[in-house]
Amino acid sequence: MTREERIRQSETHIFKAVFPNTTNHYDTLFGGTAMQLMDEVAFIAATRYSRQRMVTVSSDRIDFKKPIPAGTIAELIGKVTYIGSTSLKVRVEIFIEQMYSDEREKAVSGEFTFVAVDEHKRPVKIEH
Repeated sequence: MTREERIRQSETHIFKAVFPNTTNHYDTLFGGTAMQLMDEVAFIAATRYSRQRMVTVSSDRIDFKKPIPAGTIAELIGKVTYIGSTSLKVRVEIFIEQMYSDEREKAVSGEFTFVAVDEHKRPVKIEH
């Protein structure tokens, strides 16, 4: 399988309904909850690409462009954007969908860096 095919195959989509128990006093998704969901999607995409143990080592510039209100559907999309010898980067975007219309808009985006590790948590080469 080519690198491009692996990237395409590892793209990860997760949908979440935004319920009141995940929102703040503004009735929008907590920023920390959004970041946790983004890291989870990024981890899954990184693991699906490499099929190795992966750990998060950084998150780069998470931009909150729009609030994510309760009563909406959030789609998180993670895609590998860079592959190094022991690390890779995954871009994650969150889109908001209205429950009862076709409206859809990007709300949050960010990038996460992962390192492949062995059973002793030491960096290892990503098998391409």
